[in-house]
Amino acid sequence: MEYRFLLLFVTCMFCLFTLCAPSQKSAPSITNMPFGTTPDGIQADIYTLVNTNGLEAQITNFGATIVSLKVPDKTGKLDDVVLGFDNLKDYIEHRNFFGATVGRYGNRIANGKFTLDGVEYNLAANNGPNHLHGGIKGFDRVIWDAEIVNTTEGQALQLTYVSKDMEEGYPGNLTAVVTFSLTTDNGIKIEYEATTDKKTVVNLTNHSYFNLKNEGEILDHVVTINADKMIPVDEGLIPTGELQSVDGTPFDFRKPTPIGARINADDQQIRFGGGYDHSFVLNKESGSSLSLAARVSEPTTGRIMEVYTTEPGMQFYTGNFLNGSVTGKYGRVYEKRNAFCMETQHFPDSPNKPEFPSTVLEPGQKYSTVTIYKFSAE
Repeated sequence: MEYRFLLLFVTCMFCLFTLCAPSQKSAPSITNMPFGTTPDGIQADIYTLVNTNGLEAQITNFGATIVSLKVPDKTGKLDDVVLGFDNLKDYIEHRNFFGATVGRYGNRIANGKFTLDGVEYNLAANNGPNHLHGGIKGFDRVIWDAEIVNTTEGQALQLTYVSKDMEEGYPGNLTAVVTFSLTTDNGIKIEYEATTDKKTVVNLTNHSYFNLKNEGEILDHVVTINADKMIPVDEGLIPTGELQSVDGTPFDFRKPTPIGARINADDQQIRFGGGYDHSFVLNKESGSSLSLAARVSEPTTGRIMEVYTTEPGMQFYTGNFLNGSVTGKYGRVYEKRNAFCMETQHFPDSPNKPEFPSTVLEPGQKYSTVTIYKFSAE
């Protein structure tokens, strides 16, 4: 009899403990659903990634594109902090690179050409006389093969695209792999890899447009960039080849500074870019190690974004070419300076600038870079 009472007591206590224990956070997950069909009849999917804290990212395999990224503010309220569209049709019709993976070469190549081993390769001139973000049909305009994979950090979305030899003028069959995952400390981690069967150039990046307060101008966002030097450009936004100190210029973001503080300064580089549209030479402690590139805070929501990367440079762009002609998610019209970009990458026009770090990839080598956009609030 005593044994039965003891067993009943233990059972009751276990049930009481189970009911009163704090609820466990939901496990991280990745789900997918159809996102639309391209004009040539290929279905695109959209994948939803959620971490244990509720951070949510939606990514489509059309252009390996971040469609939405919902992060908490200082009160815990989730908001979408990236620009984009809520359907495939708009991504196809409007090429703004919202959230896209750009390649084979992100940023500009002067006069749409470069030379490797004495052979000149001609690319599309799709930005005045220059080549921009991979050409007419870059990596942002194709369907990537998608696979949900398991990593040591949990599930991840792995997207693969094989760019054929001479596609958009680039030599070599290039296999590009981009892997997206959410970290436990509220970061979205992007890992890039590529291999080739012929000597080529490659420079991959993500082109997300961020607004940490979800809408409106971003001039009150406070920016810190870990760079002592920037890369001056000409009127076509092609680097001159110099690495210029930021001392005494509107490009000195080594201390926290609002974006709007000097964006209209009487400065030749500001005029050329219509604001900030320049690459910064990141202070790297040891080669290609992952290190802090930038920090952005937004005073009203308390949201903070930190950018970590293995890349030597970062293009800081302030949405200067947005002009109100495009309506995105939530019916919002995207006006000038409604967002900013922090595109981690090698320097623009590196194939024509031997003094810059090389972007050449040879057979047998592996291109490999990592960038993390980490979010918090205070």
